[in-house]
Amino acid sequence: MRLRVYLTFSAENVREPIIWKLGREFEVVTNIRTAEVRDDMGLVGLELDGEREVVEQAVRWLEAQGVHVEPIEQSVLEG
Repeated sequence: MRLRVYLTFSAENVREPIIWKLGREFEVVTNIRTAEVRDDMGLVGLELDGEREVVEQAVRWLEAQGVHVEPIEQSVLEG
């Protein structure tokens, strides 16, 4: 499954290596498609590729880290 999402980082977590940690914690391939990062916020367009259950767990983990996760329309590219 490939899922495309927008990640919004707050001033509290924008300096943390969250996407790196995501790739270490979960069997997913991450592909940054776009990013705008400042000292007080970050917006990243990210593709997550992996088994459906693992991708869903990874999204829940991101949310638990304080990252706002918003699916991009038609985000499921491959079933």
